[in-house]
Amino acid sequence: MITLFFIGLCGDETEHYVFASTSGIIQEKTAVIPEALKITALHMLSREEYVEQAHFFRALSERIRQSLPIQEVLGGLRHECLATTKLPLAVDYMLSEIRHQGAFAPAMARLNHYFAPFQSYLAMEAENDQGRFDTRLAFDILHLEAKYRSEELTQQGLFLYQFETLCRHRLNYDRGLSAIADDPVFDKAWKDWILIVRRQIGIVDFADMVYVRSQFFQQRQEHRPSSTRVSPEQILFGEAEGKIAWANRQKDPLFLFSALQRHLGYPCVPRPEAIDQSADLLPNMMRRLDRLETRMKLLEEEQRQGIDITKFYGRPQS
Repeated sequence: MITLFFIGLCGDETEHYVFASTSGIIQEKTAVIPEALKITALHMLSREEYVEQAHFFRALSERIRQSLPIQEVLGGLRHECLATTKLPLAVDYMLSEIRHQGAFAPAMARLNHYFAPFQSYLAMEAENDQGRFDTRLAFDILHLEAKYRSEELTQQGLFLYQFETLCRHRLNYDRGLSAIADDPVFDKAWKDWILIVRRQIGIVDFADMVYVRSQFFQQRQEHRPSSTRVSPEQILFGEAEGKIAWANRQKDPLFLFSALQRHLGYPCVPRPEAIDQSADLLPNMMRRLDRLETRMKLLEEEQRQGIDITKFYGRPQS
């Protein structure tokens, strides 16, 4: 069975298609788009798409924890997703890619009109053999991000959630911030500022970068006639964000994220779960007791009449 997948728009305004089957990609083609039908490749999806994405990533996280093969999980989720959304087509393509190449992050990167660049970046980091980013944790992060996109999404909340993900899980700032800047949620002013953060991170305090782009900084500058003012287009954060950033200057950025979540209700980034060793405690004690009992028996035999080593001999071969 051969399936046609629409991947997106190329830089020369052509449509990009992939013909795939259950054995992998067969052929790729491009087609010229008529002038009257040109659309933007990166666009915001509808709410039901993000609701289905949230369910998709949550189910992936739960079932992978049950040690189920991801091929079987994707095959089952293909039938759970609403047929009125584009997610079943995306799952079909991801399933073909994982059967062909053993990874689904390249498929998400190709589906850039459906999955955000930051979502593809997290999947790539989770599949990196040399990294320490857990796949289950990546699906938890993607689940909460898709859930936040389906609710009252703000540019401030989404950026801080994605940036905290990079900070808390020690991901690559250069590639991560580039993926955040390519998100269609952010307008030109936000994209330019995110690229500035990408260049200045580690040199300038992040709380200062948030503070100077806030309404609170603008209000303070109005009382200083000789001070420089920020243009209204450059104000990206509100008064509350500015106050919290001012209070957390020269501190750990994680304190800033926690304060923003407490006061403004921004989403929290999932953290690695502590390993519960209580389930292995009793079996380990039983094995130790068995070894201790064997040693006590050997000591008792040695004190009575010596250890009979003949019982440890193997049976002679006939």
